Parts: sequence; structure tokens; C-alpha cells
Amino acid sequence: MLKQKIQQDSTEALKSGNQIVLGTLRMLLASVASKEKERRYKIATEKPDTTEEKLIKESELTDEQILEVISSEIKKRRDAIALYIQGNRPELAEKEKGEIEVLQKYLPEQLKPEEIKKLVEESITKVGAKEMRDMGKVMADLNPKVKGRAEGGEVSKIVKELLSK
Repeated sequence: MLKQKIQQDSTEALKSGNQIVLGTLRMLLASVASKEKERRYKIATEKPDTTEEKLIKESELTDEQILEVISSEIKKRRDAIALYIQGNRPELAEKEKGEIEVLQKYLPEQLKPEEIKKLVEESITKVGAKEMRDMGKVMADLNPKVKGRAEGGEVSKIVKELLSK
């Protein structure tokens, strides 16, 4: 399971003294734990008679959900990079880039722009999209195919580009 792999890598980073990897993975594990607590709370309010053991088991994130957390963390860092560059803080932007590199190791291989374009074209044909207002249908069909393998903003840009022609 992905969570165990991240925990093992965190332990290895601690032993080797790699502070960037260690800090990034600890932050990631904290985000995963936070999501699990949210789920546990939600389950507990919906089913108040659930045992604690069962709550913990049901609230554990799947690998797919952990990939969503990783993607979210990468997006936060990309946003931070833009702000750091705007604020003339290149050293902080570099730190964020290093963290992105660490996080990307846990994502599946990313799709190339031409592969995304091909998938977008297939989805446009499949849903019969003709104009920009059909973008939601295209994205709904496309998201399961690209989840964790492409950044949402890039996919959206390609969909807009192809629908505006």
C-alpha cells in the first residue's frame, strides 16, 4: 500500500539525514492523517454506534485517495512557487520545487501533452461536444482517465483549446 511505502521512505530519509525528503514526506503523511480524521468524523456522525476499530478501518484512505492528496499537495506547492517568484523569493521557490520532485515520485507516470490531447479528442467525440458549454461533459468523461496522471489545469487548457476551434 502507498501509505506504508511513504512511511518507509520517511524512515529511510530520517536515517540518511535527507531533510528535504523527510520534511516533505512528514507533511504528506500529516495531510493523509488529516483526511483520514475528516472521514472518521464524518462516519462517526453518520453511524454513531460504530466501534472505534471499525471507524479507523473504514476511514483509511485508499491508494487512489492518497494519490489525490499528493496531487493536491503538488498543486499547493506550484501555487506557492508562483507567489514566491512574484515576491522575489527564489530560494523559497527552489525549496518548493524540491518538494514537488519528492512528491512526484509517488504519482503514476505523467501523461505527455500529446497523449492528453488524444484523450481529450476521444472524450469530445464520445460525448458529442461541440462548444465551450459542453466542457463539463468532456471533463466528467476525461477525469477518470487522467486522474493522478495529468494536472487538471493542463487538461482543462487543452479541452478549452480544442472546443474553441
